[in-house]
Amino acid sequence: MTSLTWRLLCFICLLAPGTVGTSTQFGSRSRQIHSISPSIPRVSSQVSPRLHQRFGEIKSIEPRFEEDPTAESFLELQQPGAQSARGSQQQQGARAGANSYLQERQGADNGATRSNCKNRPIDLVFIIDSSRSVRPSEFEKAKEFLQHMVESMAIGSDATRVGVVNYASTVKIEFLLKTYFSKPAMKQALAQVEPLASGTMTGLAIKTAMEKAFTVEAGARTGSANIAKVAIIVTDGRPQDKVEEISAAARASGIEIYAVGVDRADMMSLRLMASQPHDDHVFYVETYGVIEKLTLKFRETLCGLDACAQGNNCQHLCVNNDNSYNCKCREGYVLNPDKKTCARSDTCAQGHDCQHICVSTDDSFVCKCRMGYVLNADQKTCSRSSSDACPQGHNCQHICAKNGNSYICKCRVGYILNMDQKTCSRSDACAQGHDCQQICINNGSSYNCKCEVGYVLNSDQKTCSQEMRGEITQDACMCEAQILFQKKVQSTIQELSRKLDELSDKVTLIEGEQQY
Repeated sequence: MTSLTWRLLCFICLLAPGTVGTSTQFGSRSRQIHSISPSIPRVSSQVSPRLHQRFGEIKSIEPRFEEDPTAESFLELQQPGAQSARGSQQQQGARAGANSYLQERQGADNGATRSNCKNRPIDLVFIIDSSRSVRPSEFEKAKEFLQHMVESMAIGSDATRVGVVNYASTVKIEFLLKTYFSKPAMKQALAQVEPLASGTMTGLAIKTAMEKAFTVEAGARTGSANIAKVAIIVTDGRPQDKVEEISAAARASGIEIYAVGVDRADMMSLRLMASQPHDDHVFYVETYGVIEKLTLKFRETLCGLDACAQGNNCQHLCVNNDNSYNCKCREGYVLNPDKKTCARSDTCAQGHDCQHICVSTDDSFVCKCRMGYVLNADQKTCSRSSSDACPQGHNCQHICAKNGNSYICKCRVGYILNMDQKTCSRSDACAQGHDCQQICINNGSSYNCKCEVGYVLNSDQKTCSQEMRGEITQDACMCEAQILFQKKVQSTIQELSRKLDELSDKVTLIEGEQQY
């Protein structure tokens, strides 16, 4: 058979319908990857086992091809003995490209393994759509995405915990946050997840995750403010139930939601589910075949998780500190022992250079001097005042009187100085002492003397005498009037005698005390 005829037959084989071996995934992958690279022509099932094996090697690097393999390439692969020099070079180039890609991919995977995401510990739950719109091969790609995510993070009981919720018309919790704490076991469990293949009840899946996956019983560390709760939803369609209210309730409970849409996903629904800001929480890829591209994006997002943004109880300022945060206070305040709240700082207590008196202000202090001193120009030291202290300032209510280098307070006439030696009260002159014989009456700053009824004030304005003319109601010539007058005189003489006796007794007493 001529070479031309043989080439024609091989070209017909290449155009024949079918897939490699019995697998149904390759055709699906060709459709998915079409958006990012040209598809590889499908090969007839009549291709020899040897060709099938070698074509499988090329298939594993299909995203790397920039051109479709030609019929001549496959002819040369099928007839190794008849390879031309040019065909041999092409085959070796293809193998070299495959090996180079595999080494590059393996190095990238190993690099991801070596440089685990040093994110702060989080409770992460994947909510995966496996409805009938997701083809089996696409679901496999979704699982690979989850496995790459697990590989890129620090997994452990004290690190990041992962749970998986699988949903369609029904919801199935594949494993909880407390189930696996090692990457190999978790990746093996992910590989065994099967699609449910029915409707798309996304709202029910979010509700189940909130009520059953993010609980203490499920392994969530809800008692720690430093551990965030994160849900990543992956879906390719429109929810068949309401997601807005249940998503809002989940976010209100402290769950941060990321929404990943694939292919036919409804963008409005993704925004209704995701946390704010949507630019940081809503993602879209054209096919499941390129969903792995999001691994690095999520790795950067979760590794750079802002501990302060996830919620803090700092009164003033929150400062990220590796996987946690510290609280700080604004200027003029100090952190209280609880390390959360702030109190206005006593700047003087923090240290000052005032010579006499330090007075704290909002965020600083001022210096003052003791009485009798004035503040120098440096606003810190004090000098003894050489001038009148009163003009320098005083707190006397009435009168400030200089007293050496200081001052004393005095009161105006009619007032007395109170016990505080600053304020004044109106004085009671009578209470301070008087020489009225009978009655003392306060009169502003002094007093007046008065007499009781039946007496008159003498000329000394202090003593009193019994009034006589007021009781004489008859003619003096009459006998009764004379008798009454005599009685009055007699009574007056007796009163004077009594007082003289009292005065004599006092004199005698004083003389006796002096002699003693």
